[in-house]
Amino acid sequence: MTEIRGNGYRAGRRLAWLLAGALALAPAVAPPLQVRAAEPERIGVSYQPSLYWALPFYIATQKGWWKEVDLEPTFAVFPAGAPQVAAAQAGSWDVGGTGSVPAILGAARFGLLTIGLTNDESKTNALMVRAARHDAILKDPKQLAGQKLLVTTNSTADYAARACLRKWGLGPREMRFVNLGQAQIISAMIADAGEVVGVWAPNTYTLEEKASAQVLCSGADADAMVPGALITRADFAKAHPDAVAKFLAVYLRGWGWAKANPKEAHDMAKRFYAEGGVEASDHAIDQEFALRPTYALDAQLKAMARADGPSQVDGWFSRIGTFMAEVGTIAQAPDAKGYIDDAFMKRVAADPKLRAFATEFDGVAAPH
Repeated sequence: MTEIRGNGYRAGRRLAWLLAGALALAPAVAPPLQVRAAEPERIGVSYQPSLYWALPFYIATQKGWWKEVDLEPTFAVFPAGAPQVAAAQAGSWDVGGTGSVPAILGAARFGLLTIGLTNDESKTNALMVRAARHDAILKDPKQLAGQKLLVTTNSTADYAARACLRKWGLGPREMRFVNLGQAQIISAMIADAGEVVGVWAPNTYTLEEKASAQVLCSGADADAMVPGALITRADFAKAHPDAVAKFLAVYLRGWGWAKANPKEAHDMAKRFYAEGGVEASDHAIDQEFALRPTYALDAQLKAMARADGPSQVDGWFSRIGTFMAEVGTIAQAPDAKGYIDDAFMKRVAADPKLRAFATEFDGVAAPH
């Protein structure tokens, strides 16, 4: 078969020669292509300032860890858990940390998911009283009947306080509950306008140092486990599961680093508290680290595991949910399986790079 080569063929040969000449004159090594890196994913992080469990957010920001997992956080700060979870309805934030009481409130009203634990707050949610009356009340707690209790209702301090009263055989109606914010409670007690209060750390240490108050009973004393919760909006988690897992990895890395670097972590905690308006003493910071256990990745997975039935976390939150229903905060306690979700923590564990990032400092011995 004869190949037909017309004017197009000759024009093509001339173009080929021209291109060959141009290439011969070009530099031997062409400059690399400039490929723009993908933009980091934006994520809204909510928390309450000057609280121990929020410290990993501060550490991660100071260390630049968010960029390492391609996240760009914006922070939404709230004075307490109730307004924090209410803001989720408007999409004001995507993930965050809060107390167990607001986490359950958020689950019941706004469909929020609990995806992990921040810390064990059982020893730092407490009833406190002026030192002059401490021993006498401990000897005969019935003295509390008829007195005012200044406490932030619908809070973990409220839950711990009621557990303490129950331990002593006192019903909640035997004291007059006065609902105040934590700052108001501190001011009232310092001004000698309050004697028995329900508070959480670091406010507990402030009252010890500035109002000569002492812990009368903590959640731990009354067998009331008070976990803190890592939370997310369900719609965001469904649309961005990888971002939620990265958020968890950053948080877990923060605690691992803090344990491996206690001196620097203590200094950062003082700065973090000060930026939130709380001047904490060295003793107060020491107490925070000593009294509030935190959870590494494997401990999180173990506490949330349901292989043999309801998990530990299910049990802790269900008891708090029952309390909330009893006091009328919610109509009924939500089913723990409906809002406690370990899928995102498992996602961290299943991704080799993310797991390595989250656990890099776990088991690293702290310098002496």
